[in-house]
Amino acid sequence: MDARLVYVMDPMCSWCWGFAPVIERLAEQAAAAGVGLHLVVGGLRSERGKLDAAGRERILGYWRAVQAGTGQRFNFEAGLPAGLVYDTEPACRALVTARAFSEEAAWTLAGLIQRAFYLEGRDVTGASALRELAEQAGLPAEGFAEAFDLQASVEATQADICWARDLGIAGFPTLLARRDGMHVLLSHGYQPLDRLAPLLARWLEQGGHG
Repeated sequence: MDARLVYVMDPMCSWCWGFAPVIERLAEQAAAAGVGLHLVVGGLRSERGKLDAAGRERILGYWRAVQAGTGQRFNFEAGLPAGLVYDTEPACRALVTARAFSEEAAWTLAGLIQRAFYLEGRDVTGASALRELAEQAGLPAEGFAEAFDLQASVEATQADICWARDLGIAGFPTLLARRDGMHVLLSHGYQPLDRLAPLLARWLEQGGHG
């Protein structure tokens, strides 16, 4: 039986950062029943110009709403550093590259990218920053860098994004439960743990464990 959670997210999506403690607990709940978690990237933004002051204030407003709604911390002073081009493809591709090494590596790297971006105020759109974070996640720096630059990694990232869009997923975070090729929607957008844990428990009781 093919059973797993499928988490569709973007590491530079603020609501995904707000959801990080929730998905961590849900992943633990599923793992206790023998069900793993598969990370799919969604491709939130593909800006080509540098973020201006008005754009920064607008996005910081989103961050404040996420903090108010989830309790997750943000570094508003250092966040969105000068010169940032808010293109999330490189960070998404980093996760897809890490996933080719292992699901665990992708999961670890996602958390490191989120903390670097939201708490440390780092620009995580550049290859050098992502390589450093990948190394912190336990991946071989040279091997990761080589794989990150491959056209196959670019295409695999786009395949994730297209897969999510083909399912009609237009917002993140989205959490699906997959069993025998069929997907059940557990959450589209942020939901608190006390609402999602019982839903996951029911799905697991109905045969989610394989």
